[in-house]
Amino acid sequence: MEKSSSDFEERFRDVEENFKVITGNIAKAAAESGRRPEDITLLAATKTVPAEVINHSIALGVKCIGENKVQELSAKYDRYDLADCSLHFIGHLQKNKVKYLIGRVSMIQSVDSEKLAQEISRLSVNKNITTDILIEVNIGEEPNKSGVLPQNLCGLAEKAAALPAVRVRGLMAIPPANAGYDETNGYFLRMRQYFIDIGKKKIDNISMDYLSMGMSADYMQAIRAGANMVRIGTALYGPRARTV
Repeated sequence: MEKSSSDFEERFRDVEENFKVITGNIAKAAAESGRRPEDITLLAATKTVPAEVINHSIALGVKCIGENKVQELSAKYDRYDLADCSLHFIGHLQKNKVKYLIGRVSMIQSVDSEKLAQEISRLSVNKNITTDILIEVNIGEEPNKSGVLPQNLCGLAEKAAALPAVRVRGLMAIPPANAGYDETNGYFLRMRQYFIDIGKKKIDNISMDYLSMGMSADYMQAIRAGANMVRIGTALYGPRARTV
């Protein structure tokens, strides 16, 4: 049996309060880094969040949502209210799942290999569209985490930029979860430097528009370090459910 909007009223109220706090914090951190609140994009990370709750956050002013899993995105896709909101894919992506995203998402933030970029390009060419991507960097060089290693970042960005129907729009990273405040700050600052350095190269088809880093626990820190897109899930929607 489908739930009605009344079944979500308490959660809607929580999201409203959380949204006020988050937007206030973003404005504060933006000012501390010499920028305006509108310079920072809030991406609502919607893993396990029901479409009704997602759409309520969009009605509040969320302009960008991101899903982590292709299957979940596909299951909820027809229920998203995307008239004034863009949909991104932010999770680890297998090459054989790309076909479910092309033409549906505005951006794929987790490109970490040439083969994945090539598949995005091939399918985008087939659909006669251009897909925006971010290069995901394994900034902590963790063996079990996705993302290109920092020493291979520029090479991957250049190879992806040379492909048809793909636009490289910036970088994404997730620092190690067990890092302390100062260590995390170091990772954020290194990402900002990579972002600046690649931008200075003025490589064709690479525009460093987005530095996507910072999540619920550290988004203010990330903004102060230079992020202009933060991916916030739990702080906005509450603890994740085990199922959609």
